[in-house]
Amino acid sequence: QVQLVESGGGLVQAGGSLRLSCAASGSIFSINVMGWYRQAPGKQRELVATITSGGSTNYADFVKGRFTISRDNAKKMAYLQMNSLKPEDTAVYYCNMGVIYYSGSYYRRGDYWGQGTQVTVSS
Repeated sequence: QVQLVESGGGLVQAGGSLRLSCAASGSIFSINVMGWYRQAPGKQRELVATITSGGSTNYADFVKGRFTISRDNAKKMAYLQMNSLKPEDTAVYYCNMGVIYYSGSYYRRGDYWGQGTQVTVSS
């Protein structure tokens, strides 16, 4: 019932910037927390940043001051502006959303993930 699609990944040199986008679609009533996570080869998936429906943000220490998360509630979009990228930022980046959606005559809550977008930072 709900799908998330990320875009904006790619190859960039160290010090460069990328902007990731995540679009939600489906029978969505509301979206609570939106978040970005990443997973590097051989490592566990880790939190990058989250933003609540009210706009409160939370960042992992390793991206503070470099990355900015934002959202557009009307468009059901999440964004991650990544500046001053480092080779250690190389990973697959995943979008995550906590969604309340319509299912027949009911509202249901679900936690959804996108398919991931590759970010590669060269030194």
